[in-house]
Amino acid sequence: MDALLLQILNGLDKGSAYALIALGLTLIFGTLGVVNFAHGALFMIGAFCAVTVQRFLNLSFETIDETQKDFLGNALKVKTPYVESWFGPDMGAAIIDWSVPLAILFAIPIMILVGVVMERGLIKHFYKREHADQILVTFGLAIVLQEVVKYFFGANPIQTPEPDAMRGSVDLGVMIGFQVNAIIYPIWRLVYFFFALAIIGGVFAFLQFTTFGMVVRAGMADRETVGLLGINIDRRFTIMFGVASAVAGLAGVMYGPLNPPNYHMGMDFLVLSFVVVVVGGMGSLPGAVLAGFLLGILESFASTTWATTTIPGINQIIIYLVAIIILLTRPRGLMGRKGVMED
Repeated sequence: MDALLLQILNGLDKGSAYALIALGLTLIFGTLGVVNFAHGALFMIGAFCAVTVQRFLNLSFETIDETQKDFLGNALKVKTPYVESWFGPDMGAAIIDWSVPLAILFAIPIMILVGVVMERGLIKHFYKREHADQILVTFGLAIVLQEVVKYFFGANPIQTPEPDAMRGSVDLGVMIGFQVNAIIYPIWRLVYFFFALAIIGGVFAFLQFTTFGMVVRAGMADRETVGLLGINIDRRFTIMFGVASAVAGLAGVMYGPLNPPNYHMGMDFLVLSFVVVVVGGMGSLPGAVLAGFLLGILESFASTTWATTTIPGINQIIIYLVAIIILLTRPRGLMGRKGVMED
């Protein structure tokens, strides 16, 4: 039982990233009809927002510390972060320690701005073009963004550690009530999972319970009719592009402690996220989330020793096998609208 639950937790952890990225992809496709191959780059930019905040908070100046001497008896130069001089040693150290969660506040406006500029500056010119053209231009944009990040931050992964209070592991077996079985699981992975649930719930609540969201949902169903009512649906869809960018960026911010950010991390998630979107159903937000978690769990079980020994390499292809089976039997995906991808 403990091994089973551990694999499910691992799957939910990985599925959280898939679900968040796929949710943003589906928002863009459902509103604008654009196949955005630059969405993985937005995930990567979010991760480097955390890197930027961490570096900014660690900016320091040198002072002479008379209490510390070198072997010749000279006072040593020590570096003191500006944050500690502004807020005091304890508060400054705490701010630096919580740099990743604090990066959320920095990432939200930055990612919305990046999304709006991307949509207004480039993607709007390809609304009426073929999907192949959209894929080519957004994939090219992803490569450009990737190389820009590589130029400024280098090619090596950069550590963005989680706060000290959230390091280590917790015994979920004791928390659930198991008397014998111990389920030791990293705290930050649990934090990432619940963070993903909060973001997903926030997006669905925004679309379901606000007037803005109601208009967006109506526009997704019948854009022309909503436009005839005198509503500037294009402006609202531009804002939703920014929201989708922010979702991908926040997924990247919080993913940094799990996997140190590097310039190609967006490409690593891009193809898998598109598979998730297709399996869930193009344009279906619930389908994207459901498929993200399900495929994450399947990939987790396929990565076990038993599975890889029985079928070598199954962990590398399980998601694609499932996608093939679903698309052969249900071309519109698990929760796709009837007629989508079926003609």
